[in-house]
Amino acid sequence: MPLTEAKKEELLESLVEKCRNNLPQVNEEMIRKSFRLSYEAHKNDVRASGEPYFLHPYEVASIVVEEIPLDDISVSSALLHDIVEDTEISLGFIEKEFGKEVADIVNGVTKIGGVFKGHEISQAENYRKLLLSMIKDVRVILVKFADRLHNMRTLNFVPPDKQRRIAKETLEIYAPFANRFGLGRVKWELEDLSFKYLNKEAYIEIARKLNDKRKEREAYLKKFTKPIIEKLKEHGLKFELSSRPKHLYSIYRKMIQQNLTFDKIYDLLAIRIILEEDDPNQCYYVLGIINQLYTPIPDRFKDYISIPKKNNYQSIHNTVISPEGRRVEIQIRTRKMHEIGERGVAAHWKYKENISSSDNDLEEWVNWIRDVFENASKYEATKEILASFSLNLYQKEIFVFTPRGDLMRLPINSTPVDFAFEIHSNVGHHCIGAKVDGKIVPLDSKLTSGDQVEIITSKNQHPNKSWLQFVGTHKAKSAIRRYLNREEDKLIAAGKEFWEKKLKKYKMTFNSDELNRLVNKLKYENHSQFYKAIAQDEINVDKILTADVDEGKEEPKEIDFENFAEVARSDAGGVIVEGEHKGIPYSFAKCCNPIPGDPIIGYITIGEGIKIHKKICKNLINMIENNEERLVNVNWPKKRGSHFVAGISIRGEDKPGILNDLTNSITSFNNTNIKSVNISTNDSLFYGTIMVYVEDLTHLNRLIERLRKQPNVFSAVRFESSGVNR
Repeated sequence: MPLTEAKKEELLESLVEKCRNNLPQVNEEMIRKSFRLSYEAHKNDVRASGEPYFLHPYEVASIVVEEIPLDDISVSSALLHDIVEDTEISLGFIEKEFGKEVADIVNGVTKIGGVFKGHEISQAENYRKLLLSMIKDVRVILVKFADRLHNMRTLNFVPPDKQRRIAKETLEIYAPFANRFGLGRVKWELEDLSFKYLNKEAYIEIARKLNDKRKEREAYLKKFTKPIIEKLKEHGLKFELSSRPKHLYSIYRKMIQQNLTFDKIYDLLAIRIILEEDDPNQCYYVLGIINQLYTPIPDRFKDYISIPKKNNYQSIHNTVISPEGRRVEIQIRTRKMHEIGERGVAAHWKYKENISSSDNDLEEWVNWIRDVFENASKYEATKEILASFSLNLYQKEIFVFTPRGDLMRLPINSTPVDFAFEIHSNVGHHCIGAKVDGKIVPLDSKLTSGDQVEIITSKNQHPNKSWLQFVGTHKAKSAIRRYLNREEDKLIAAGKEFWEKKLKKYKMTFNSDELNRLVNKLKYENHSQFYKAIAQDEINVDKILTADVDEGKEEPKEIDFENFAEVARSDAGGVIVEGEHKGIPYSFAKCCNPIPGDPIIGYITIGEGIKIHKKICKNLINMIENNEERLVNVNWPKKRGSHFVAGISIRGEDKPGILNDLTNSITSFNNTNIKSVNISTNDSLFYGTIMVYVEDLTHLNRLIERLRKQPNVFSAVRFESSGVNR
């Protein structure tokens, strides 16, 4: 049920007043505008408690103002933090109306809010690093603290299974974060609320025991503190003295870790003295006064003023024995130390508003941030610390999920293939595809933090050389190279074995020089490549060994494939583009170089018209997994009685009449017409390309088979870009 106008105005004025009281400066118009937009966006939504949903962002903004006071940008962002995820309002609209800082914070809170959905927390430290790898502005995580704190305060309205999941997430992720950011008060409350839902029996038992002895505790502490208060007033000190409440989760954890009973934990009573004057020396002065009143326990003394904690927490912790023999812990600190201990980063913003980069305290705090988050970049202090504090954490890493919800750390720019090899080398070796967040993506896609990656495998898939062009991890590159080298070694060994068997068959021997001449003659780089070509059936060894292959002049070059392809396509009349895309300019893809006879299809590019690919082109298959709508039906036109130009690359032993034998072998099959012949000789070898008109690929393959059966022909293959033409 929407709020009444009177209630709306009451809430708005209350928030503005809180901003005036807690923030150093306030853009009231921005706060009012954020309030109204948030209300309008959420006015028809209801929370599980039955309250208007708008009260959630309102309470989050109130927490930001009162408990971790930051700045008006943060308050505006808190009011709007759910608006992009839950309504039709876009991030662009937020940026236009409220500026880039607000939009960036809202976007950051939205992103990290979605990280845990559907995942069970198993590696808390990696989850914390994942969050930090996704945000740049420290205010994102602070607004998220406020969001989580309000969710925990109202967790009783959600189902029990969801209560436990959120409580575990809070205890393992957000509470440690709050502690490291110096937000003591937030940390304690998050822990206690999580404890309540994770171990309700223990929570209720400890709370009951604390409450049962509350009056006794209050009476005892009143008696204990009376002489302290009198002495401090005698010395003219301005101070606040209070008993420090024991936090339930802290008691429980100490009971478990130290195997103690509740009574022994509770025996350690605690009070806190906060001095109003910002002078650390007063803390030591008060310490002296107390140690004259009560006997201190030396090994329980901690001086966090001289040596602050890494989150910049400062205080003196002193434990004394009362006349009744009970131990009481006394914390002594200044008001400024107290606020920093309770509010952490936000308190620094308050106290450091107008400082320079030479401020030692701030420098120490920045050093802590670097230490905690390992890879923080250099920071230059400015007037608005929070606004300029860019985390850039783990900027060289990403954190991605497995399908089971486990987190894996990878270098930035990693791909699904890197992810596959990180899981296991067998997964990497047989990786044929990948899904990111449920959608199929190309194997060379770049992963980002928060992606959930699923690898699709096939026992028939193996690494190929192209993977080396896009994988980023050393593990993946090494595994791919090892596989390719092993496969090449197998081919070389098989080719060498075949060659040596043929030598024995023909009772021939080749010394090193003779073999070098043959390898050079056939245009292979070395013996290994020669043996590899034999294993891949690129060389007819019988023809070589029965031909007179002598050292001679450099082999003449065959016709260039691109020129052939241009002639063949032109002769075919180009391609026909079907349907509504008729008339759009097209060109032929270089990755697969289709020529007449190949089954083809068109793909609409951005800015380059239609690209014509072979239907079996691997690049095309990767591109269309998410863009099938870009495919266009195209065909080679029917011409010359459904004939098209094809090329046959041929080589063999030269002899008188060889050209006549070749042409007769072609023309005598189905009255095949020859378009052109380009044959050159070099000593006893001939090389060249014959262009013919064929009906289909079966027709072409039959011609190739006939040519291979000709005496003195070493090899005959279709002339194409992926062939064996050398």
